[in-house]
Amino acid sequence: MKKLFPIGTVVTMVDGTKPLMIYGRLQYTGGSKEIYDYVACLYPEGNISDDYNVFFNHEDVDKVLFTGYQTEEDEEYQVFAQEELEKNPKQKKRRFLSR
Repeated sequence: MKKLFPIGTVVTMVDGTKPLMIYGRLQYTGGSKEIYDYVACLYPEGNISDDYNVFFNHEDVDKVLFTGYQTEEDEEYQVFAQEELEKNPKQKKRRFLSR
């Protein structure tokens, strides 16, 4: 079972050097129907504009530099997300995003 990183987690990508901070999970790209595990912004700059959003999946992460904020609510979200991902791993759940 893959556990999604919490919001605020700072990571580097495989073959990447610039840290990224996760600010969304199970996200659609702009005009696409593709869903990624994460959307992140540059760290330490933050969310400059949509042009700098980085969409990626869990397996693209090389190192975790900082683990974000974790609460009981986040743990509940993790359980729900995992259930949804197991139901339909290819689409990663359109229903999930409209919860």
